[in-house]
Amino acid sequence: MKIWGYWATLGWAVLAFVVSQLVATLTLVWLGFVDLTTLVTAPFDGAVVAISVFVANPVMIGIVALAIAVLRAPIAEYLALNRPAARDLGLGLACLVVLIAASDASLYFGGYPVVTPFQIESYTTASAQGWVWALWLATVILAPAGEETLFRGFLFRGWVRTPRTVWLAILVISLLFAALHVQYDWTGLLQVFIVGLLLGWMRWRSGSTLLTFLLHALFNLEGTLETVLKIEFFS
Repeated sequence: MKIWGYWATLGWAVLAFVVSQLVATLTLVWLGFVDLTTLVTAPFDGAVVAISVFVANPVMIGIVALAIAVLRAPIAEYLALNRPAARDLGLGLACLVVLIAASDASLYFGGYPVVTPFQIESYTTASAQGWVWALWLATVILAPAGEETLFRGFLFRGWVRTPRTVWLAILVISLLFAALHVQYDWTGLLQVFIVGLLLGWMRWRSGSTLLTFLLHALFNLEGTLETVLKIEFFS
């Protein structure tokens, strides 16, 4: 199977991300949801976040698929869309539970909010505008699908070529993954980075991006449930 080189892989990934964000922004403007002022003053509006994810992630996945199609490589194999072994599934779920518990405990006892202002603002505004269902779908399904396709699928395939490059690639991919989440402060970015390391390790161990998608989706689901509990019962 042909695989894009290191720089070509990065180039395609940057193209996929930039074009997807541009298309999402133009769509929001065209639909009348935002103008340039709104994007600066209210970037975490729930409807805006949901629509952005709905538009950007399919575009991003489409460009990644185009990059693979240019090589005439099998997309499912290139992106490691394989069913994980039961032992890897169990290990991944166990690690995720431990990571969430440790992360929440560290934030709570460190005096930092467990639920970020971004989560509260986006969920509150989405609920008020009748977009909460779309935000749930965007957060739990579409965002993990797009991000896992790009990071643990495409970038991982292009950068992990020998056993010696595995952890360096996982580290760099996790840093890029964290840098994508500009809506969080440093504690949120650190949490995303650590989650990225876990997902990268599970991708390497299991050979399955489907597993990392599932873990990513469950992580986002847990975060969304915490947001609901915070708003409905502890605000």
